[in-house]
Amino acid sequence: MKGLIQRVKHASVTVDGEVVGEINAGILLLLGVEKDDDEQKAQKMLDKVLKYRIFPDDAGKMNLGLADIEGELLIVPQFTLVADTRKGLRPSFSRGASPEHGENIYNYFVSEARGRYGKIATGQFGADMKVELLNDGPVTFMLDV
Repeated sequence: MKGLIQRVKHASVTVDGEVVGEINAGILLLLGVEKDDDEQKAQKMLDKVLKYRIFPDDAGKMNLGLADIEGELLIVPQFTLVADTRKGLRPSFSRGASPEHGENIYNYFVSEARGRYGKIATGQFGADMKVELLNDGPVTFMLDV
């Protein structure tokens, strides 16, 4: 499972011209599910996302997590994150989850995030989404579990 997190001032996801998810300050998470990912990996990724210290403290050091700043979390399914790009000029998706498995793990992740944190918005699995954000910093990290 791969997660690209971006510290944002605000972010939103639009599908067919309609905003389906939006947040104020917090984290935009692009979440990629691989074929061997399971609920345990989803829990580990969620722990990391919720606790990862990417927000500045009073001294300006990245020492605060999402809950510390009472930020929001926008979770967007992102299949292309799991592409193997090591060779050639065309990405390979052989490590990616099937659509059914990917959607199940994504939905589990979102459900657990809502249960544990609450300030959650989402994209729409399988949709052609338009994502807008104002990256704060910019601060962007790739998480792998």
